[in-house]
Amino acid sequence: MQIAVLTFEGYNELDSFVAAAILNRMASKGWAALITSPSDQVTSMNGVTVKRQRPLEFAREADAVLIGSGIRTRDIAADRQLLDQLALDPARQLIGAQCSGTLLLAKLGLIGELPACTDLTTKPWVIEAGVNVVDAPFVAHGNVATAGGCLSSQYLATWMIARGATWQDAADAMHYVAPVGEKEAWVERTSAVVSPFLPLAQAA
Repeated sequence: MQIAVLTFEGYNELDSFVAAAILNRMASKGWAALITSPSDQVTSMNGVTVKRQRPLEFAREADAVLIGSGIRTRDIAADRQLLDQLALDPARQLIGAQCSGTLLLAKLGLIGELPACTDLTTKPWVIEAGVNVVDAPFVAHGNVATAGGCLSSQYLATWMIARGATWQDAADAMHYVAPVGEKEAWVERTSAVVSPFLPLAQAA
């Protein structure tokens, strides 16, 4: 499973790095979550500069795509030329978006009027784009998922692993990264949030 973690200028570190780290727990099974950006380097909202691992065009060929948030998402959402480069396809790709990344999904026409999640700051803009925003950390419809709040990265990553592999793989990845002494509680909590949106054969 090759996963494009879309990371733009002004990105939120928690969105890109937390999800990528959890997904890369599947490296032994051939998975790779890769920082994917339109430029060779991008700098976060807090001044952390990283070099991309894949160019933006990689999103078109990846098996899955995660769209993180950032302080410049509204500008990106208005850049039709950039959005057209993505050409995401939910018929063959798993696609997840977090916080203001949900605005990009809306502009790409991948949400419509379906319930979706985002952060509180972005909520008015996503509603303006015609999306039914719900007060929840995670929602999925078929191959498209949205999450709201920086630490909801764990839900997107868990959902993607469960969909692309098995629930046990997802639970193992979450168990590894969860705090010591709270591991079972974190796995149970994640299961309660994500499992309702998995096919019955993949749910916990």
